[in-house]
Amino acid sequence: MPNPHDPRQNHLLAALPAEEAARIFANLELVPMPLGYVLYESGVQMRHVYFPTTSIVSLLYVMEDGASAEIAIVGNEGIVGVSLFMGGETTPSRAIVQSAGHAYRLKGQQLKDEFYRAGPMQRLLLRYTQALLTQMAQTAVCNRHHTLEQQFCRWLLLSLDRLPSNDLIMTQELIANMLGVRREGVTEAAGKVQKAGLITYHRGRISVIDRTGLEARACECYAVVKKEFDRLLPYETAS
Repeated sequence: MPNPHDPRQNHLLAALPAEEAARIFANLELVPMPLGYVLYESGVQMRHVYFPTTSIVSLLYVMEDGASAEIAIVGNEGIVGVSLFMGGETTPSRAIVQSAGHAYRLKGQQLKDEFYRAGPMQRLLLRYTQALLTQMAQTAVCNRHHTLEQQFCRWLLLSLDRLPSNDLIMTQELIANMLGVRREGVTEAAGKVQKAGLITYHRGRISVIDRTGLEARACECYAVVKKEFDRLLPYETAS
């Protein structure tokens, strides 16, 4: 039976030249990523970085009263734990699994050692960080200026880009936590999008049936983020 898991399912790892890939792949650990699992909390020193393959991780900012809002999502295009190689070691955000699957874990020191070689891995990580900052900035603008329905469509499209199918398992409560709104607001927004014939939503399973229509209904923020990721991180597998 072929192995269903491969580090190259993560686009950053797939873009590494052979020498760097061999060095890093030898230290990777495949780990399950169950829905709702917290990879790190605000202010806690990170020990590992994660390269999602079939999972999606949400980066949330959590307020003192427990309220939260998503500032970015990371899937098979990236890495969770940029603070480690940026020199911060901690972050005020929480990382929680939004869509269950798997990821490859690497010890933080091993990533830093590779980063400080100033080779292909460093260049990839810096370009990814720039793209991630664009996503965070655009999310802040979107949350301030666009309707909840538009935010829901943007969030759904960004999630789908990081999954191998058009289906997403997600409760309304979790979506509400991601978007920083009341559950009733998510119910209304999802209902409008479903009524328009763009998705089906039943018992926590969202299936997109009209991707083009969903993109047309979303605000400009999705296209801005996607364009920047495509510009900075062309996903050709290294030879």
